[in-house]
Amino acid sequence: MAPDKELFDVWTSRALGALRLVTGYLYLQHGTAKLLHVPHLAVFDKLTVLSLDGIAGMIEIAGSLLILLGLFTRPVALILSGEMAVAYFMAHAPQGHFFMPALNQGEEAVLYCFIFLFLAIAGGGSWSIDAIRVRK
Repeated sequence: MAPDKELFDVWTSRALGALRLVTGYLYLQHGTAKLLHVPHLAVFDKLTVLSLDGIAGMIEIAGSLLILLGLFTRPVALILSGEMAVAYFMAHAPQGHFFMPALNQGEEAVLYCFIFLFLAIAGGGSWSIDAIRVRK
């Protein structure tokens, strides 16, 4: 095996872990903004816990924490990918410009959807509890 291939094999798993960590941290802020008001976003001031946004916030907090830990990464990421697909089709696509997410403010939802779909397929990477569980 060529030395550069070995290097890429090692760092690909680490880069996957870094992508998982950054995505989980950023996504966690969506749930905490909704339910804990941190960071504060005025749009969520009157949100009720059992509303659609409140339930989404619960899914986002729980899912993000599991993604950050790299625990049950594949099934959790699949659920979060589905949540973002639903968010795009319910909140963004009806605004028009279905195939132009930049025009309906849906870019974030699309990116999260596909990042989580990738994590559902690729797993959590080398810096995850899933990786530790596989080694044992």
